[in-house]
Amino acid sequence: MLGAIDRERYRVIPVGITRDGVFVLEEDDPARFRLDADKLPEVVDNGTRILWPMPGGPRELRVERAGGEIESLGEVDVVLPILHGLHGEDGTMQGFLDILEVPYAGGGILDSAICMDKHFMKVALEADGIAVAPSVTVRARRWRDEADAVRSDVEALGYPVFVKPARAGSSVGVSKAHDATELDEAMRIALAEDDKVLVERAISGREIEVAVLQGRGDEPTRASLPGEIVLTTREFYDFEGKYLGGDGADVVCPADLTDDEIARIREIGARAFDAVDGRGLARVDVFLTDDGEIVVNELNTMPGFTPISMYPKCWVATGLSYADLITELIELARA
Repeated sequence: MLGAIDRERYRVIPVGITRDGVFVLEEDDPARFRLDADKLPEVVDNGTRILWPMPGGPRELRVERAGGEIESLGEVDVVLPILHGLHGEDGTMQGFLDILEVPYAGGGILDSAICMDKHFMKVALEADGIAVAPSVTVRARRWRDEADAVRSDVEALGYPVFVKPARAGSSVGVSKAHDATELDEAMRIALAEDDKVLVERAISGREIEVAVLQGRGDEPTRASLPGEIVLTTREFYDFEGKYLGGDGADVVCPADLTDDEIARIREIGARAFDAVDGRGLARVDVFLTDDGEIVVNELNTMPGFTPISMYPKCWVATGLSYADLITELIELARA
C-alpha cells in the first residue's frame, strides 16, 4: 500500500507498532515491508515515539526523536490502519482512534469486534437469515472438563470439520480434522491461540470470495465481481497460501460463474456486510455448494492487501485500480 498510494494526492506518515506495543515513526520505504517467506517484515524500536493528538484539540501528530527533540508531523486527516488480528481489526484500535477523535478507514468498533469473533459473527448472520456452516463453540474449560461430550457434539456435526480459534486471523491455528482421531490435536493447536474454539462442519463446494465497499453517503453497499480460491495440492487456504505465495492454491478473479451465481453472491456479500453493520470494507468468503446454495464462511474487516491478495484483485477485475481502491477507502473515512 505504501508503494501504490497516490503520492500526488496524499502525504504519508508511516507509523509502526513494535511487538512491545510502542508506536514509532517508520521509514517511508515500501521495500522494508515486502513479504518474504524467509523473514516476515517486523517493526523494530528505532528510539522514536509517536505523540498522538489530545481529544478536542487540533489533530496534530508529533514525534519525539531518539535524542528527545519533539517535531510536528502536521495535522492528520485520516489513519489507514493496515493491521490484522488481535488489537488490529477487533475494534480496540478503532476505539483508541475514536477516543482521540481521529478519522480512520475501514471497520468501526462494532463490526470489527463482531467479525473478529467467529462465533458472534455467525450469530449476527443467522439472525439476518444468511446461511452459515453448522458449528459448535467450545471453551477451554469445557474441553478440559467435558472432552467426551465435546467429541459427541462434533460427531453429530459430521466429519471432516475445521477447528478454528474463534478470535484469530489469517488462518493461524486452523486445522482440518478428518475423523475423531485428529480432533484432539486440532483442538490443541487452536487452543494455543485462543481459549474459545469454533468447530465447524466442512462444507463441500467452491470457495468464492467477494470484495465489499461501503457506499458513499446514502448509496448502497458495493460488491465486486467474485473471485475463487482454487485448491490444487493444498488442504485449505492457509497462512502461507494467503501471504507468501505458497504453491497449491490459485487466486482466480473473476471466477468462472454464471450470471445468476455472480448476482446472488454479490447480493449475499452486501447483505452480510450490512448484517454486521459494516463500515469501510470487508472481504466476504462464501461456499457455493454443488446444489447451488451460498453459505457464508466469514467476513474479514481488514483483508489481505498484498499484490496476490483476493481483495484488491477482485476490485481490479471490477474496474477499480489498486491505487484508486486505496483512495476510495481514504475518502470514505474522510467523509
